[in-house]
Amino acid sequence: MSLANGLSYLAIPGPSVMPERVLRAMHRSAPNIYHGELPELVPGIVERLKTVARTSAHVAMYITNGHGAWEAAAANVFSPGDLVLVLATGRFAEGWADIARAMGVETEILDYGKCDTIDLDQVRDRLRADDGRIKAIMVVQTDTSTGIRNDIAALRAVIDETGHDALFMVDCMASLGCDRFEMDAWGVDVMIAGSQKGLMTPPGLGFVYFSDKADRARETARCVTHYWDWRPRVDPDYFYRYFDGTAPTHHLYGLDEAIRMIEEEGLENVWTRHAALAQAIWAAFDHWGSGGPLEINITDPALRSHSVTALRVGSDKATALRQWCETKAGLTLGIGLGMAEPGAPEWHNFFRIGHMGHVNAQMILGALATIEAGLKAVELPHTSGGIERAAAVIADLA
Repeated sequence: MSLANGLSYLAIPGPSVMPERVLRAMHRSAPNIYHGELPELVPGIVERLKTVARTSAHVAMYITNGHGAWEAAAANVFSPGDLVLVLATGRFAEGWADIARAMGVETEILDYGKCDTIDLDQVRDRLRADDGRIKAIMVVQTDTSTGIRNDIAALRAVIDETGHDALFMVDCMASLGCDRFEMDAWGVDVMIAGSQKGLMTPPGLGFVYFSDKADRARETARCVTHYWDWRPRVDPDYFYRYFDGTAPTHHLYGLDEAIRMIEEEGLENVWTRHAALAQAIWAAFDHWGSGGPLEINITDPALRSHSVTALRVGSDKATALRQWCETKAGLTLGIGLGMAEPGAPEWHNFFRIGHMGHVNAQMILGALATIEAGLKAVELPHTSGGIERAAAVIADLA
């Protein structure tokens, strides 16, 4: 028998849960794209996007996903033959490197594996040894595959200490609107994000934030093409130039409402909510794992993301658990992306839970209770009582 009929819960690390307010804002007839309310709405959205990233820098919007935002960021600052230092703590920094490499950019990857953060001493030594060739440093704040959260402010301090002039480029796809990010205070030159995670809007919008320093690099960038050029998008003389054509009308209505929800709660409160819910999740999984092979991929809580948690179970029962939760209880968990090659037996040893954007205590506690039932159902060894540990954290922090 299945008990999944009813409201399902998509607890994957993006796309995230879409608020009813966002869906209602989008559920309307198409507007005039030449004049009227839509052209009047978009400049305000741009300014409010800056507030979410704590920046006065420029923002270019694209009809795309994260891969497109990667390409837009790279195209506007690089030329073939440039050297980029990529700091990899999982799959997604390497994916960004692949995009740059396809443009003829030389990529040097410092790979820290799937369970650890960046070695700041190694970065310091590499920058000091550089002969001026490194054009940019690329890093992901929260790697969606591993659940690691890198310290962007500490990395900026290392760059400043060495006096290196490289552009500082950060992927915030899984962290913007979830984890603290201070673009100006942390000296970030280029940041990319998307609509479908902490910003609670359907996939389809990519954002590239860039500083004046990054825009000066645009002067000599030979990888830029017509569509990805960020300059016409940031101060357009005609509305259509925001998107180099027809605007993503309904996404914009949804995004406007999503940002309004963030403003009403307060950005600091949004960050605090994500941190508290993450601690409840960690409490449950750490307790369950004390009696079996189940463990959070990142051991140090200080390095764990507040928007996604990656798990390893030591057997193929991760897939069995995901399938049970979805088919029997209506809870969809994320696959173990990038932890093993698809098709390999080990691929079934991992799963993830997304806790980003439109989530609250009752949603997380319900998901955790379902997972505990699933652990019992698939006979995955664990210590019972994780949900009580999570509930205690919620009771203490709420």
